[in-house]
Amino acid sequence: MTAPTTDDGRRGAEVPVLNIANVLTVLRIVLVPVFVVLFFVADAQDPWWRVWAFVVFVLAMATDYVDGYLARRLGLVTDFGKIADPIADKALMAAAMISLSLVDELFWWVTIVILVREVGITLWRLFGVDHVVAASKGGKLKTVTQTVGLGMLILPLPHWVWPVEWAVIGVALVLTVYTGVDYLVKARQAARAGR
Repeated sequence: MTAPTTDDGRRGAEVPVLNIANVLTVLRIVLVPVFVVLFFVADAQDPWWRVWAFVVFVLAMATDYVDGYLARRLGLVTDFGKIADPIADKALMAAAMISLSLVDELFWWVTIVILVREVGITLWRLFGVDHVVAASKGGKLKTVTQTVGLGMLILPLPHWVWPVEWAVIGVALVLTVYTGVDYLVKARQAARAGR
């Protein structure tokens, strides 16, 4: 059991750690190695295994939306969920990007830039600051474009679609860097204002 803290600093009602939102978060973590195994079957060259890897990737990303919605809607926010949810998100994204880079379908520098931003901001939010800034609309759009771009790269799509894939990944990269810098600026401003 864990007792969440309300916005005004009071302790709320105790919430069991074993709840549907946290189960979905753990499921997302479990799906990470499943995705990797499916992706690398036949050296990542078999179209059908790539489709199955895509299905697992989409299923895992869907749990990210559902667990957050259920946690807020049903009051199931726990300390475990606050830590495990971003770890599950980053683990899945990292697995997809590193897998694509290992088969030369995503530039390593793109993977590194995105992962440094994602892991850095996550660690900053978890351990580095006492002023946490809520996710912005740009941050949510960043997540959507990352998901769509990686999903398209995972799928064995025809060559004529590749420019679209790279355009989406390019937008995701720009949003990733921009929202990372924006987050740090707002966090510092909040710290200086004592909020």
